[in-house]
Amino acid sequence: MKGRRWIGGSLLRLGVAGVALLWALPFGVLALWAFTRAWYFPDALPRAWSIAGWQQLLSWGSQFRAAFGQSLQIALFTTLLALGVGIPAGRVLGTRPVPAWLRLLLLLPIITSPLAVLMGIQGVLIRLRLDSTLLAVVLVHLIPTIPYMALVMGSVFARFDRGYEAQARCLGADPWQVWWQVTLPLIAPGAAIGAVFAFLISWNEFLLTFFVGGGRVLTLPMLLYSLLQGGNNTLVAAVAFLSLLPGWLALLGASVCLGQAIGLPPAEAQEEES
Repeated sequence: MKGRRWIGGSLLRLGVAGVALLWALPFGVLALWAFTRAWYFPDALPRAWSIAGWQQLLSWGSQFRAAFGQSLQIALFTTLLALGVGIPAGRVLGTRPVPAWLRLLLLLPIITSPLAVLMGIQGVLIRLRLDSTLLAVVLVHLIPTIPYMALVMGSVFARFDRGYEAQARCLGADPWQVWWQVTLPLIAPGAAIGAVFAFLISWNEFLLTFFVGGGRVLTLPMLLYSLLQGGNNTLVAAVAFLSLLPGWLALLGASVCLGQAIGLPPAEAQEEES
């Protein structure tokens, strides 16, 4: 038993070290670039440190705030709409026999080249006079987010026991009460995970925003792309570092929600059990 515990503990430490290394390599370098003035190959560390990138970011903060605000609006609206479509679609996928061709059709937008999809959707948006608008960007962001949301919710509903809903109806609950008090709490962890995926996909989307927004809808990925053309790596790193914060917060919120839903014991209780 001791040998198995030692092997299990060693494997766990090795896995944690590997994840920490994978995290530290890209984000550690990004953090270093955000506080450096000169860093040339083959130097292992920067030659000079500076906060000039952050100062420059503050000097034209209005443009950054506008890009950050529009990115947040688009990502939040996209996530809410993806939830509204993905939850009922996932229920159908998870509780009813759906033909394979229909599942393939659902995945078609994410297995097809984005440029091919844009050729069709942009023509429709132009005819509707929605091109180069915030609404158009939100609508095209639904193309990659809804399939992921539907697949996540489909797996949730595949393990969903509809007997709880039947019991609630037998006790006199109306459809709204069944949904709000029974169904939603049971699917909330899966919905939170799907919402995080939808938010991150929309938050980091560049190609769809660039073509449909027509350069008028400024988001953080578009701002980063324009900054990359200028060659100011310190400023790019500072903006990129700040752009990571909403994604980290979304992942943290989903992790907390998932941990509470499955009833993870606190750290003290885990130590006592071990």
